[in-house]
Amino acid sequence: MDSTRQNKISRLIQKDIAEILQKEGKDLFHGILISVTNVRISPDLAIARVYLSIFPSEKGAETLLEIKKHHSKIRGLLGLKVGKQLRIVPQLDFHIDDSLDYIDNIDRLLKE
Repeated sequence: MDSTRQNKISRLIQKDIAEILQKEGKDLFHGILISVTNVRISPDLAIARVYLSIFPSEKGAETLLEIKKHHSKIRGLLGLKVGKQLRIVPQLDFHIDDSLDYIDNIDRLLKE
């Protein structure tokens, strides 16, 4: 069960990382739509697991690798945005959120 503080920080990080990826992603990911679907933060507020939805999903793995390459830059930009609200900028751990693909697969199977 997440605390109220964890939920607030998760929403703050989700909003700010989405803005960062939108601005920085124009140059890095041409024609790829990246959205931050969820952020889960550890109880000590040191690690944030960021779940990304990437469209088209065929380019998900290579896009995730590219995002992980730019991890320090994204974390630095996040630190500039949340530096006044957080004492420590959490370590970012990026993952692909495949729940939309899962839902799409179930819909496809039900229609058959």
